Amino acid sequence: MRRFSAEYLEHTRRGMWDDGRDALADLELSSRERVLDVGCGTGELTRVLAAEAEGASVYGVDADRDLLAVARDASDDRTEFLAGDATRLPVSDDAVDLAVCQALLINLPDPTAAVRELARVSNDLVAAVEPDNADVRVASTVDAEERLEREAREAYVAGVDTDVALGDRVREAFDAAGVVDVRTRRYVHEKRTEPPYAEAALRSAARKASGAGLADHRDELVAATSERAYDDLRGRWREMGREVAAAIDAGEYERVEYVPFDVTVGRVN
Repeated sequence: MRRFSAEYLEHTRRGMWDDGRDALADLELSSRERVLDVGCGTGELTRVLAAEAEGASVYGVDADRDLLAVARDASDDRTEFLAGDATRLPVSDDAVDLAVCQALLINLPDPTAAVRELARVSNDLVAAVEPDNADVRVASTVDAEERLEREAREAYVAGVDTDVALGDRVREAFDAAGVVDVRTRRYVHEKRTEPPYAEAALRSAARKASGAGLADHRDELVAATSERAYDDLRGRWREMGREVAAAIDAGEYERVEYVPFDVTVGRVN
């Protein structure tokens, strides 16, 4: 399974559920009694589940103890966090009435194995919130940003060793795991950058200008292209980052990233 830093998760999931909780309607959160968030990371979705499933016992599981420490610090005492692997959960059969994951299956070599494990520990619903990274779009006042983001994304999707464009094809893993009554709804998370700029936007611009953001995915980009192609892309990326920084200084920079997530829900047979 691929691992991520708390900073990376905060950047990619920031504000995701501020206005998108309607996409979780099929999870029937108001009627839940025991909820498990698998691969919870720093607990962004876990906290939403705790807020929406008022009165329920909520648990988060992740293999990374450093991320769990961040999740514990940001959550209330009603939520319990456990260390464990998504394909060998430290939870007994039928222990919860909802087992859910967010952006987990796209990072696993065998998504169906994880869905089977979710179905083992749930006595009712199983859900997965998974992005389609091949369908992400960016609109920016810096023209080069749209073009380079698309070039880097296509190379990343081709070079990564798991299916990061899983999206609504999660249904196939649900079917293979014997989950029934499967339904999917799409939610498009919009990440906006505009004046006045938050500190996170300034950090993102600095990472573009240094090439650090692209370097996070160096291995995947090289696997899809070559060392020389990566170096060329990084040079153009850094130049674009300097344009972004200059536009921010002038108060003229705006950017919207559209990230589609498919919320797939099914019932344990």
